[in-house]
Amino acid sequence: MEWIDKNKGILIAIGVISLWGSSLWYLLNSTVSFSDPWLYVFILLQTHLYTGVFITAHDSIHGVVAPQYPKLNYFVGWLCATLFAFNNFKKLSQKHHLHHRHVVSDDDPDYFNGNFFRWYLKFALEYVTIWQIVLMAVTYNVLKLVFPMWNLILFWEIPAILSTLQLFYFGTYLPHRGEHPTDDKFKSRSQKLNHWAAFLSCYFFGYHHEHHAYPYLPWWKLAKAKEQTEHIGKSTGF
Repeated sequence: MEWIDKNKGILIAIGVISLWGSSLWYLLNSTVSFSDPWLYVFILLQTHLYTGVFITAHDSIHGVVAPQYPKLNYFVGWLCATLFAFNNFKKLSQKHHLHHRHVVSDDDPDYFNGNFFRWYLKFALEYVTIWQIVLMAVTYNVLKLVFPMWNLILFWEIPAILSTLQLFYFGTYLPHRGEHPTDDKFKSRSQKLNHWAAFLSCYFFGYHHEHHAYPYLPWWKLAKAKEQTEHIGKSTGF
């Protein structure tokens, strides 16, 4: 039990990556029928698992996947960033730390004082590179030799795109939009206390004030942090 508690972060990371990989493998080998309602359920499920892969990369940026094993922590972050459309883990790490240091300012790479669509475009251009697009195109054409085209589009490409919207909307736009109290140094707000909604929306990252206040907490500990801030009356709702 002590070993499990000590290595819980890496075990959860392995679980998320394994669920994403096994689900993708199953779906890429399944028969597609657009009249089957389960098709759309599986697209949403794969989207949620993609989000989990990115959240695991994010936790690696903060060093909390395997804090006692820095090299393993880095490898998990690199792997998850690569699986998530060939993101550059080093670049993600540098920009995310800038976000925490300069939240909601001109030096915050994740912030834009504009509407949702312009902000999302700016957010995408901040991180997406031409090399990612090339690698995704090459990978798609290689995988197309093995798996049906529609399976790749429905279960590999579309969930990746939807996941970026999920991460942006619940993890960046809602927490940081609009005005913030002048005494709030974290410039972040949290969604209302509802662990099911928080997990399904973005792995508890809707509890965003708690993340900025306690960046050393992995995603699966943010629910407890939210309960504590609710108890002392310091968190605000969207």
